[in-house]
Amino acid sequence: MLFLVAALMLLGMVLGTVAHVPVSVSLAATAAIACWLVVFALREYRSGHHHRRIRKGEASS
Repeated sequence: MLFLVAALMLLGMVLGTVAHVPVSVSLAATAAIACWLVVFALREYRSGHHHRRIRKGEASS
């Protein structure tokens, strides 16, 4: 969750300066943040699947 907050803060900083930097810099920052969030979401998704499997396995034992 801390990573998500940091990513949103970084996004806010980028959006605040978007009027002062070239479009290519804004797009590069956007792509970096989007990749970071996708990696975070995938890690959370996989972590949730693992925990659900363990719980199901314990319940059926």
